Amino acid sequence: MGEQSANHRFANEVTIEPDHIGRARAHALEIGAAPISAAVGAQCAVIAAASRALHIVEIGTGAGVSGLWLMRGAPKATLTTIDKEPEHLGVARQSFSEAKIAPARARFITGRASEVLPRMNEASYDIVLVDADPEGVIEYVEHGLRLVRAGGTVLIPRVLAGGNVADPVKRDDITTAYRSLIHETQSSPAVIGSLSIVGEGLLQLTTVASD
Repeated sequence: MGEQSANHRFANEVTIEPDHIGRARAHALEIGAAPISAAVGAQCAVIAAASRALHIVEIGTGAGVSGLWLMRGAPKATLTTIDKEPEHLGVARQSFSEAKIAPARARFITGRASEVLPRMNEASYDIVLVDADPEGVIEYVEHGLRLVRAGGTVLIPRVLAGGNVADPVKRDDITTAYRSLIHETQSSPAVIGSLSIVGEGLLQLTTVASD
């Protein structure tokens, strides 16, 4: 095992997941709602904490794992989370209840993000996490960048899942979309971008205030 692989494995294994998030992860696996890794979740929590986030949007609720990680970092935040699967939202509500998250701090919306996001107020959120429908990732990120305030952050997990993005031979639509998103945002003057290779990958885009 090379040094990079050993470091990657260590970073993934060293993260300790709180019990309430571990229970949500078990629920997710039961219903087939693949959760983000604990390593990526911990990074999201750090960003939420550093941002002192109070208003968060999540595209792709799953069973609540990513939302609980975000709220771990932002204990005073309110979360608006969107998912097209009613079953997922029901399980997420259970996960939030088990974690003793006050109902007023989480709003669960059933629907397609492409239909919900255009109705949300722009420049009103501290963080937007995009974890749904990989084929629509570019559209969702565009919405996310519109919704966050100046200095707000859009988080996109799973951008390196499966190793396809790093393989130039892979040219399927989803891989190409992720690859284009990474390249375009790294050179954009509108955001400061960082790509983490821990877990399944996390692209972090923080908006730059205009002059």
